[in-house]
Amino acid sequence: MDYTVEEKEAFMREALKEAEIALEHDEIPIGCVIVKDGEIIGRGHNAREELQRAVMHAEIMAIENANVSEESWRLLDCTLFVTIEPCVMCSGAIGLARIPNVVYGAKNQKFGAAGSLYDILTDERLNHRVEVETGILEDDCAAIMQDFFRNRRKNNFSLKTEGNVV
Repeated sequence: MDYTVEEKEAFMREALKEAEIALEHDEIPIGCVIVKDGEIIGRGHNAREELQRAVMHAEIMAIENANVSEESWRLLDCTLFVTIEPCVMCSGAIGLARIPNVVYGAKNQKFGAAGSLYDILTDERLNHRVEVETGILEDDCAAIMQDFFRNRRKNNFSLKTEGNVV
């Protein structure tokens, strides 16, 4: 990744804007942007509840938008910026899209697949490995999630529907 710390922070702020969009729609506030040659080519935010699609995570939406922008499923020479460490599904999609670089803000101790719980992105047994950087605007990225779940608990709202965790 050839971006300065200031550039990485600017791109992470764009991902945080996407997380704010998710928050406005009462979604878990995770946001993502994909950058190529210093330009954002894909954006995404969690939209599972809004679209009623289980796979509509921020990274998946950003990858789909970047695929359209690039007219290719291969997102070579790109960097994905996401507010929270990618889950197993999103880490798999990152590898399948051949994205070489991932920058995430805060760790995801419960679902993280880029070093916290699993380490799919750098697993040497897999065909595609990803360079991962963590901690860019970590406090801001963690705070939006903590605030979201604190408010859910305060309002006694459960992320469970008919006994199944959503």
